[in-house]
Amino acid sequence: MSRLPQWVGGLGAGLTRLAQRLEEQRRRAEAAAADADPEELRRDASTPGGLPPRPAFAPAVGSAGTLTATRTAGADTMDTVDGVPRAAATDAPSAIAALPPDSVPAPPSYAPAVAARPDPVAAVPWGVRVAAEVGWRLLVLAGTLWVLAKVITTIELVVLSFIAALLITALLQPTVAWLRNRGLARGLATALTFIGGFVVMGLVGWFVVWQVQDNIGSVADRIQQGITELKGWLLKSPFHVTESQINQIAKNLQDAVGHNTEAITTAGLEGVTVILEVFTGILLAMFTTLFLLYDGRRIWTWLLKLMPGAAREGVAGAGPRAWRTLTAYVRGTVIVALIDAIFIGIGLWILDVPLAVPLAVFIFLFAFIPLVGAVVSGALACVVALATQGVFAALVVLAIVLAVNQIEGHVLQPFILGRAVRVHPLAVILSVASGSLIAGVGGAVVAVPLVAVTNTVVGYLRAYSKEQALRMMPAPHGATAIGAVPTEPKG
Repeated sequence: MSRLPQWVGGLGAGLTRLAQRLEEQRRRAEAAAADADPEELRRDASTPGGLPPRPAFAPAVGSAGTLTATRTAGADTMDTVDGVPRAAATDAPSAIAALPPDSVPAPPSYAPAVAARPDPVAAVPWGVRVAAEVGWRLLVLAGTLWVLAKVITTIELVVLSFIAALLITALLQPTVAWLRNRGLARGLATALTFIGGFVVMGLVGWFVVWQVQDNIGSVADRIQQGITELKGWLLKSPFHVTESQINQIAKNLQDAVGHNTEAITTAGLEGVTVILEVFTGILLAMFTTLFLLYDGRRIWTWLLKLMPGAAREGVAGAGPRAWRTLTAYVRGTVIVALIDAIFIGIGLWILDVPLAVPLAVFIFLFAFIPLVGAVVSGALACVVALATQGVFAALVVLAIVLAVNQIEGHVLQPFILGRAVRVHPLAVILSVASGSLIAGVGGAVVAVPLVAVTNTVVGYLRAYSKEQALRMMPAPHGATAIGAVPTEPKG
């Protein structure tokens, strides 16, 4: 028992020396880590197997499970510290401490290879990506058009009045320019043209109403006579129609009118509302036409200022071209419609068809609806001729209408309109149908000039963008510049 305190004291002294050695090794490791080369450690970490090569002094496992120190070639002895090689005790901790904290060791060589996942963008086929890009842009465009159509439907009266004012201005503006060239002031030329144009249109409308009221009685008598003749022809026809069947058809028509009296009354009230809207639209179109004739150039300049600076030059070039297209369309259509009305009206007058002048005016007005208007007005003239003058007169009127339409389509329109309005017949049919579905008769009238103006604007902007792209290209140099220099033609 007397030696126990000595043993305890010796154990404590040994532990103290061990702690001092460990502290000294830690300081050496920190000093070595501060002086170590990170690039060399990274190169060592990227060796096959994911681990750096084991140094020559690293301990190896013997057959009995004990650690043995391997010697390097030409080395007989190795300095150890408490059974641990000094190099391993100093260099290994410094190498471990020198590794970056976010480094991940590579998997061992026996681990199975795992294929890397491809980029999601690269995994989608090119065609699908293109279809998706085009698809969402089409959806945005369709949504924009839908909103625009809703807005136009809500303010349909204002939109149609403004478009009608544009068409009338395109018709009257050359007269204003002609009067100003003769020395008249802008205000006086605008006033004379405006008053004269609307007075002529008002007189034409009054004349049509007067002719209809003056001849409606005789037309009704002739229609009743025509119905009687048609009834007699049906009784003698090979269709074996009996008089009781004809009377039953007439009774059914009378019953249908009696049962739908309320609907007819409602339609009459709606007709009053329509008349009020028509007068409102006429007044709005008149005021808009007056200001467009007087101050159209200043209005266009103001609109140009609202455009972005990058697009202002292109829009400034497209606007006058669009206006020339609209002016050419309106003037050409008026001339063609006037020729159609005159020739068909003369044919109706020669055949003694009643309401010849009102029918000629209707033919003139319906000519502003391409293709469809000629068919409707010609059918109306044939029906009136059939009901009042018989089958022969109706066939003659049909022949006159077809002949005039053929001359119009193959001679008048190409000669008068020329290449100012280049719209395919399919585009005409589709635009008229779309315009009539959106805004009725007014939409059918303005559909074709709108398509013609759009075609002109798009064509100019496409050519303008190509020209701008050529201007932005770098200038040729060297041999290319020599080849690009224009040369004078020989001879």
